Amino acid sequence: MCSAREGRWGRRQRALLCCVLVAAWEAACGQLRYSVPEELPKGSFVGDVAKDLALQLAVLRDRGARILDRGRTRYFALHANSGHLVTAERLDREQLCRLMEQCVLRCAVIVDGEMKVYEIEVEITDINDNAPSFVEAEKKLRMSEMTPPGSRFPLSKAHDPDVGVNSLKSYELSGDEHFSLSVQAGADGEKRPELVLAKALDREKAAFHELVLRASDGGEPARTGTARIRVSVLDANDNAPVFSQAVYAVRVPEDVPVGSTLLTLTATDADEGINGDVKYSMTKVTAEKKDIFYLNPETGSIRLLRSLDFEEGNSYEMEVQAHDPGELFDPATVSISVTDVNDNAPELIVTSALSEISEDAPSGTVVALLHVQDRDSGANGEVQCSVVESVPFRLERALDNYYSVVTARELDREDVSEYNVTVWASDGGSPSLRSSAVLALRVLDVNDNAPVFAEARYSARLPENNAEGALVLTVRAWDADWGQNARVRYRLAEGRVRGAPLSSYVSVQAETGALYALRSFDYEEVREVGLWVRAEDGGAPALSSNVSVRLLIVDENDNAPQVLYPPAAAAGAGWTGVELAPRSAEPGALVAKVVAVDADAGQNAWLSYELAKATEPGLFRVGLHSGEVRTARSPLARDAPRHSLVVVVKDQGRPALSATATLTVVLAESVAELLSELGSAAAPAEPTGSLTRWLVLAVAAVSCLFLAFLLLLLALRLRRWRRSQLLPPASGALRGVPASHFVGIDGVRAFLHSYSHEVSLTADSRKSQRRWAADSCCNTLPARPPPDKAAPLLGEDAAGARGAPPDALPNEFDLLLEEEEELQKEAYRLCAV
Repeated sequence: MCSAREGRWGRRQRALLCCVLVAAWEAACGQLRYSVPEELPKGSFVGDVAKDLALQLAVLRDRGARILDRGRTRYFALHANSGHLVTAERLDREQLCRLMEQCVLRCAVIVDGEMKVYEIEVEITDINDNAPSFVEAEKKLRMSEMTPPGSRFPLSKAHDPDVGVNSLKSYELSGDEHFSLSVQAGADGEKRPELVLAKALDREKAAFHELVLRASDGGEPARTGTARIRVSVLDANDNAPVFSQAVYAVRVPEDVPVGSTLLTLTATDADEGINGDVKYSMTKVTAEKKDIFYLNPETGSIRLLRSLDFEEGNSYEMEVQAHDPGELFDPATVSISVTDVNDNAPELIVTSALSEISEDAPSGTVVALLHVQDRDSGANGEVQCSVVESVPFRLERALDNYYSVVTARELDREDVSEYNVTVWASDGGSPSLRSSAVLALRVLDVNDNAPVFAEARYSARLPENNAEGALVLTVRAWDADWGQNARVRYRLAEGRVRGAPLSSYVSVQAETGALYALRSFDYEEVREVGLWVRAEDGGAPALSSNVSVRLLIVDENDNAPQVLYPPAAAAGAGWTGVELAPRSAEPGALVAKVVAVDADAGQNAWLSYELAKATEPGLFRVGLHSGEVRTARSPLARDAPRHSLVVVVKDQGRPALSATATLTVVLAESVAELLSELGSAAAPAEPTGSLTRWLVLAVAAVSCLFLAFLLLLLALRLRRWRRSQLLPPASGALRGVPASHFVGIDGVRAFLHSYSHEVSLTADSRKSQRRWAADSCCNTLPARPPPDKAAPLLGEDAAGARGAPPDALPNEFDLLLEEEEELQKEAYRLCAV
């Protein structure tokens, strides 16, 4: 007893182990199989998908999982919280799987986040929910009384939609002893009831016989269905109709037009008269077949009532009879086969798809999952999928009838920002049918492009004395990216101008790229500003590019000419700007030279000279461009000894600026006469009694001055001779020390840089000579060098020209150089003022 139990327990364990191994094998293959009985209410448990597929419930909830039914009706649903597969509606096996021994529904579980598909098969098992039924609830038979016993009459079969043990099991006949029931098993195993005449009929005894045929199934409890049979006894008719063939078979395409005659039955009856009139009828046919086919009872032609569909039914078999008025008949079988026609285009379903993808997604990224199917069969149902070659995507087969759309290469949003990927599905029919699905995919931007300036370099011209905050120019940069990555901001690179930060001179607007001047520029201080502007986008990390900007300061006429000679008269000084002109001077003799400089540049620094006022208008003239004051005619005896000249110096700017210089020219033949004239002009009127005293004092002063002048002249001659002995003979005049630097009466510095003369005085003033330098025709003094570059000192120039250091010269020459440097500095100071 114990061994038997152990044996049964061992078999159970082995069976359980086999089931576990099969389930594990199916889960590993990505396919699950469940079995549920039919007629379960909606929401009934089918199986634990999450457990069987080893899926985490958190994955199902977060990434999303759903059921995809292959048919048009959704039969199952998946609970994301529990991972259970449940019924979505009541399942009727007879409706879902008509005339099929095994009813299996297939669906797929799709996990969107993982892009995976799992096949699930659910077998719907049968329950005994249908009772056998007859197509004809009442059957009327007409039999001749001459019918011999043993004659068989086929009866309508009962139909039970259930299968297996719940299907039709047996027939029973009750009601009359003249008849018995015989059940025959057909070649397909189907039971066919036949009414057997057990005893000869006698119309005179009984003209009608009432029978009841009962059909029972094998369910627990068993269900039954009944049909009434009414037999009418007729007079003798001894010949039955005969079909020309026992089986009529025909093949028709599924697209045959409605109303077409598929075939015509033919039967003959050897009787004559009314007993030979043959009628046709269908005996073993369902309501569905009656809706499709129509048998003309008179002609025997079978006509099509509605369109055929190979996918719904590919063959039909019917039982027909040819009978005469005496109810003698002959049965035959009609078999109609439907051939497939390529009338169904492939169905392309997008089961899962992305709407956005980053442009830096690697090649092979899955963007969509497609399911394709074709209801046709054979070559008509073979489907090929493809995408156009112009898009960077390709198809990969995931599972049977499933395709993945993946990227074929890296994407570039700047080239194409959106894709409409068209996937085509074509079957193998002739002609081929195809369908398409369009995937709309937007490419997300990545900051992979630096800003690009519209120009390789920028330059602008800004007039000096500009207003603070004036707009100089605007730089523009574009970024090929999108959104925040394309937002460009501008800023200045670090730099310095004249020792000050660049940011104190100019600024750039961060959003627009407008460059503004923060201060008023002076051309005489800054003539050009070079800077760099950086454009930076808003990406992370940010990308940037630089562009050079050259700002040229344009000169304006904002500086009036500065008169270097004659200098402006100081307070209390009456000898400034006094020039000596001999009365014996010829016309055109040089009297003086007005020296001026303009701090501006270009046309604004071009100077012209004009004699604005003179004591004797026709006696002197001024060179327009040289500023030289010359005699227009020879002085006459009637001309006044002292003349005042006002010279106007103008530049060429718009508007022109000017300055005036006042010269005093004394017509005298000697220095003594000059001093006498100046003294008489400066001394106030005194009484006649003191005139002699003042004349004596004047003669003494003149004599002293003349003696001092002779001594000074002698010292200068000696120093020049000594310098000529020290310097090399070939050097000539000292370079860098022009001979035009001359100190006149009362410290007047005359004829700087461009005008010089030597005076040789003798005891006889009439023999005094003035020798003019050859280079006294310069128009103006050169403008001072730019403030950024210091002017070279005269001593440095001289030393550099000789190739020897300045301290190698004699001490006297050093003193001369220092004096010249002081003169140069004073000239620059005057120009700056």
